[in-house]
Amino acid sequence: MLKLKIVSPEKIEFEGEIESVLVPGSLGQFEILINHAPIISSLEKGKVVYTLPGGEKKLLDICGGFVEVQKNVVSLCVELKD
Repeated sequence: MLKLKIVSPEKIEFEGEIESVLVPGSLGQFEILINHAPIISSLEKGKVVYTLPGGEKKLLDICGGFVEVQKNVVSLCVELKD
């Protein structure tokens, strides 16, 4: 399992365990799965899609931000769409 934390300037949007997360990277969309290599990337306007244990998918529209992956912990710092 991955641990995901999504924070915006207003609040913590989500914190918990997930199976995967799809993010809109600056060079295109990419998916983060368990045991992903460490990475830091900027994010563009688009959709963050994360899959909860059991397969339920959640969607978040963002205007941009950053993602960091390290040791199965994914941290997203995002600006949300109005």
